[in-house]
Amino acid sequence: MRSPARSIVLVGLMGAGKTSLGKRLSKIFNLPFFDSDAEIEKAAGCSVAEIFARFGEAYFRDGERRVIERILAGAPCVMATGGGSFMDDRIREVVKDRALSIWLRADLDTLVKRTTKRRDDRPLLKDGDPRDILRKLIEQRYPVYGEADIVIDVGDEPPEKTSERVHKIIVSHINADAEPTN
Repeated sequence: MRSPARSIVLVGLMGAGKTSLGKRLSKIFNLPFFDSDAEIEKAAGCSVAEIFARFGEAYFRDGERRVIERILAGAPCVMATGGGSFMDDRIREVVKDRALSIWLRADLDTLVKRTTKRRDDRPLLKDGDPRDILRKLIEQRYPVYGEADIVIDVGDEPPEKTSERVHKIIVSHINADAEPTN
């Protein structure tokens, strides 16, 4: 299987499985993997939670935009983005121009189960009931995430099954794009 000519960008709420799936897809397609949050932490020299606490969300989002633009200006890769990144108009525009975007859509129960295990590194879940916060984020973000090129419903299936399913969908999408039009 040849590698995609464009980057693959995974979007979705925290706990949807972007990083886990992204690492698997990078191996399948033999592309480098980037986690935008990890890249922001490298650039800032501190954790996402520390950036939020010290400088606020607006500062974090500005750095996030610069990091994503820089990565997508390079060679094709697989990138897992932070849950709020696709909400930024400029990031969505860059992703649409340079990548195939895939929304990993998960239901509320799945997200709550996956995110409450590690609340300390999820700044948006620190102050309040995670279920209520995630419900509000779903209401705000899912309509925008719907602008992604591909929507994949994720749940409790094993990660190997999800990666196989997503791989097939990406290949199908790539092949459809490569077919000549009459």
